[in-house]
Amino acid sequence: MNILVIDDDPAMTDLLKLLLQPTNSSVEAAHTGMDGIALAKRNPPDVVLLDLMMPEMDGWQVCKEIRTFSPVPILILSALDNPGMVAAALDAGADDYLIKPIPSGVLIAHINKLIRRKHSEQISINHLLASTSS
Repeated sequence: MNILVIDDDPAMTDLLKLLLQPTNSSVEAAHTGMDGIALAKRNPPDVVLLDLMMPEMDGWQVCKEIRTFSPVPILILSALDNPGMVAAALDAGADDYLIKPIPSGVLIAHINKLIRRKHSEQISINHLLASTSS
């Protein structure tokens, strides 16, 4: 599984890489929104872990931009717990939202849920395409 982490805090991206090691995932990190978008285009991930509060380009903008070219599952990881902020992130195209700090088991369970949903949707689309081409 390829995971893209977009967070301006190198300590957080290092921590997430460490927490995700047991999943045998390939974890790539970007420390700016623009770098994250470029990485998502160049090497499409299976899931994106995205912080909201970043300089220059915030997570809401990054989420909207990624949605213009990819249906990749996006999981927001943020210290912001304001219901309006959560709703705005989901409205921007995020698939899920977790409030930091997050226990590693909960994080991995949410990532697995998003991957299962993505896989299920791909199977449904492939089944639909196969049945219409017959």
